[in-house]
Amino acid sequence: MDAKLFSQLATQVKVGKQLPDALYLHRDAFSAIPDELAKFIPAVAKALRLNDSEWNLVKIFKKDFRLSLLHYPGFYTESYPELKQSLNVDLAKLSHKITSYESSENPPILHRKETMVLSDNEHYQHFISLTQEGENAGLYENSRLIGFKRSWENLIARHGYELVDGRLFRSSAVTVQTNDNGIDRHKTAIVRHELSAPMKSLIKHGFLEGAYSIFDYGCGRGDDLRELEAHGLDALGWDPNFQPDNEKVTSDIVNLGFVLNVIEDQDERLDALLSAWELADKFLVVSVMLANENFIAQFTPYKDGVITSRNTFQKYYAQSEIKAYVERCLQEDVIAVAPGIFYIFKDKLEEQQYLQSKYKRHHKWQQLTSPTPIEAKDRARLVITQNQPLFDAFWNTCLELGRIPANDEFENSEKVRELIGSHKKVFGLLQEMFDTEEFEQAETSRKEDLLLYFAMGLFEKRKPYTQQPEPLKRDIKALFGDYKTVINLATELLFSIADTSLIKSLCEKAHKTIPASLLNESHSLIFHRDYIDELPLLLRTYVGAGLQMYGELNDDIDLVKIHITSGKLSLTVYDDFEKSVPFLVERIKIKMAEQDIDFFDYVDEKRRPPLLNKSLYISECFTLYNKQCSFDKRLAKLLGISNNEERNMTRGEFEQGLQEECRRVSGYKITRLNQ
Repeated sequence: MDAKLFSQLATQVKVGKQLPDALYLHRDAFSAIPDELAKFIPAVAKALRLNDSEWNLVKIFKKDFRLSLLHYPGFYTESYPELKQSLNVDLAKLSHKITSYESSENPPILHRKETMVLSDNEHYQHFISLTQEGENAGLYENSRLIGFKRSWENLIARHGYELVDGRLFRSSAVTVQTNDNGIDRHKTAIVRHELSAPMKSLIKHGFLEGAYSIFDYGCGRGDDLRELEAHGLDALGWDPNFQPDNEKVTSDIVNLGFVLNVIEDQDERLDALLSAWELADKFLVVSVMLANENFIAQFTPYKDGVITSRNTFQKYYAQSEIKAYVERCLQEDVIAVAPGIFYIFKDKLEEQQYLQSKYKRHHKWQQLTSPTPIEAKDRARLVITQNQPLFDAFWNTCLELGRIPANDEFENSEKVRELIGSHKKVFGLLQEMFDTEEFEQAETSRKEDLLLYFAMGLFEKRKPYTQQPEPLKRDIKALFGDYKTVINLATELLFSIADTSLIKSLCEKAHKTIPASLLNESHSLIFHRDYIDELPLLLRTYVGAGLQMYGELNDDIDLVKIHITSGKLSLTVYDDFEKSVPFLVERIKIKMAEQDIDFFDYVDEKRRPPLLNKSLYISECFTLYNKQCSFDKRLAKLLGISNNEERNMTRGEFEQGLQEECRRVSGYKITRLNQ
């Protein structure tokens, strides 16, 4: 075999972990590579007197006449196996070099093992779960930091995890003693180097800005508390192991973070939940670790959970399981905030304000007109003109609320009433002097936001009118007349999402009105998540109904797909939406009729579908909009496809198409391979 044939055969290999200059492949996957290459590699090993037991992976260089035979003894038994020995062969120079890592304290380690075997390998799904676990923990954001054992372990520690039985473990402490069954609960606490997920959710929703006191029930080593205190927040905590002498104090917000999943006694688990609930004035945050059956099967079963190799107990939940458990125990509505994180409100007014904020669009009204006095003798209009900043602020408050503000809803109400009179009188004058269409738009938008809020509230136990916040009562009276009317309208709105003909017509309307989208006729509407608030109200309700099962739309989600006839909602995550060609890394399909969610992970990079028509999902306001449009047209022409429809193509097929045309993508340029 010569260098030219070797290079040709290497480019034909579509399996394995593909890098720009090389690919990694396990020997068990040789059935999927060209037969000549599959025979040549073992022949090289035999020529250099390397036994079959001394190598199991091969690194094939794409541009050089070279290969490396690698020995990872723990490939199938260890999550991140260490390299024991490498044999690097320069076939052009007919030289080789053996490097042993057997006595090294910092050997190279292996990741993404699922890419190195075939999909029918019995370990394939397990390898996928390992990689997904690392990605969820944020460990693969910088691949340069993960290649060697020591840097990998340091990275794991910095993200607040430990390896237990080869799996990433993150938890909070619950007690210091070894219990009667010999479970070492004190070993469940770990050091955190950033705020925990439930604390981050509180930041996102504005609960950690200083207005609320925080109590961390089961605070472990107190890393969250230390960070909160550094920001001047009123935060206390208790932990039976590390902070056993601290008082359990009543606070606005109580965090029960990753505690329920480490208590093996079900009665004690219930006691922890009820104790934390008793301490909460406003609401309780409950978070647990989630896992699927394949993951749980790796451990030794014990009671309703498992025992890890560190002799700690873990109870891994499904999203619906933990939600039902907490609701059953507390007899309260539980709100899913994110996978594994839930809010349970004791203060029902606080709950309504939180729910309302989820569905309220935040208007940034810009005053474009100025009041002009019609007659100089009209004192009221002259006063308005002379105090324009004050009345501009009043008008903007009307636009924000979609109605006339109450006295306590405008901070300079006393001054306004002193100059002109009641808010109603001022509003009447301003309507004649300002652009009334702007207010009509604000009123309509506010009514839609409230209908969406009440429609989503129908998924939970309806709150009586007396438990609604005072501002919301004013909204109901001003915009709908009474509570019964708004509930009837919200119910009708929610039931309408089952009307496929209506959904179809609104998807067609939305496709014409929102800045960027793709309509698959009679099948689906795809759009960027930034334009959800610009959808017709019924489609916002459709999306909101789907998210009731999933939780809040996090920042990772890029595109949303409304399935017109099947009652499904799809959410897609791309590796980097800012790129000219982003690649799909995760797809979530929410099936509302079946009350189920399917997660599709594209861990194998070669199978990730490219987004070949990104310009359809961005508006003209996008910085590189013109470049993207031009790029998409050139790319579509090169590949012989239409860029006005949804495409199903893998990364491997995309790269092969480019290669057949001797082209490559560099940013927003399409260049020849030899350039």
